[in-house]
Amino acid sequence: MSAALDVAETALRAAAGDEADVFVQSERSGLARFASSRLHQPTLVEDVVVTLRVVRDGRVGVAVSNRTTDDGLRELAARAIDAADSAPIDEEFPGLAEPAPLPAVRGPDPETVELGPREQAELADAAIAAAGDTPAYGFFTSGSTDVAVASTTGSRTQQTTTDATVLVLAAGEGFSGFATQTSSKVAGIDVRGCAAEAAEKAARTRGAAGIEPGIYRAVLEPYALAELLQYFAYDTFGAYGLLEERSFFSGRIGEQVFDEKVSIADDALDSAGLPRAFDFEGSPKQRVALVEDGIARGVVWDRRAAKRAGGDARGTGHAPPVVLQSYGPLPFALTMRGGEAESVDELAEAVGEGIYVTRLHYLGVVHPREGVVTGMTRDGTFRIRGGRVAEPLVNLRFTVAVPRLLGDVPALSRAVTLVNGSDFYGDRFAYGVRAPAIATAHFNVTGVGSSPGV
Repeated sequence: MSAALDVAETALRAAAGDEADVFVQSERSGLARFASSRLHQPTLVEDVVVTLRVVRDGRVGVAVSNRTTDDGLRELAARAIDAADSAPIDEEFPGLAEPAPLPAVRGPDPETVELGPREQAELADAAIAAAGDTPAYGFFTSGSTDVAVASTTGSRTQQTTTDATVLVLAAGEGFSGFATQTSSKVAGIDVRGCAAEAAEKAARTRGAAGIEPGIYRAVLEPYALAELLQYFAYDTFGAYGLLEERSFFSGRIGEQVFDEKVSIADDALDSAGLPRAFDFEGSPKQRVALVEDGIARGVVWDRRAAKRAGGDARGTGHAPPVVLQSYGPLPFALTMRGGEAESVDELAEAVGEGIYVTRLHYLGVVHPREGVVTGMTRDGTFRIRGGRVAEPLVNLRFTVAVPRLLGDVPALSRAVTLVNGSDFYGDRFAYGVRAPAIATAHFNVTGVGSSPGV
């Protein structure tokens, strides 16, 4: 039995006599930061977090603790019971999840499990060295999480996952370049290549100029497209957004909404991503087709949203943590199908005249129903002239309707990149978006911002 499942079993026994389920996450991780090409602020985490949910006569109470002694778990159960007794009846509660067969997913990477603070620091140091004379900022992090669910319905599920990420910002006065890599195994990370990419891009951003506001054809690297998709997804690809009619998909399921080159799924089972077998209630994960050849196909569900919808709606293994259930089911394993372009040069040729964007920053959703997102480009923005990436630009302010951006897509890269989405604050929940680079006919620049650099 795993350590997390053992704790879950003990917590469940502490709530004896009541319906209950327990989610346990045991984390061992490290993060080696660097700034101005010097290592600093090493962070090591070993922690266990227990979330106990108790159901009494239709009332639901939740308590959270990282005290895993017998006394600590008994106190946790008492708090969850008190919370249930003082709560109103929850009419939308679908009951505790029943046991179900879990899909097979790739297991943890042994090398990543064993990675310690010395090795993490050495990998961060290798990134610093690869950036050369360019000041480097960023981090290397890796971790192993053991998660388990146990319930009075007989559910017993457990999975150990691993992940690793390197992020490098190569920057100085008037120049900056960005690169990052994420994988479920440390061998999938090239820290030197990542740092060299950031430094090379930074060198090309010196002497950045402004540009007039307007609608431009554009190339977005996977870093930029991945973050834009995730922000768009919060309202559009979740069941609550659909049911509350704040989703772009509301009233559009089955319609052609994007360019036919665009296909998007939520797929936590994909071995090229960060695989997970079950959600926070222990329900099996399912691949959900969101967009197929530009046609809106569906959204992700949990059992609570499915009960609210009624009819033939069913959960798809997307229950959030019970303390965040008001957010509803959200897609955290987005993957977008690639295209035919073999290089950035081919994408720039497809654009002809326009702009090139490395990453986005300060994103915010302006109009969920129409998929309007605002923000700023950062750390590598350039003009495209004559089908080639040309002179550098300052950071640009933008406001785009994502459906318009995805509505006219001249080309997509064949390569699809896993881009980290986690900020690694709080409990470790590594997730990312698998995205290609995109050539789009619509990117709305609303103004200019600061020059690149720190």
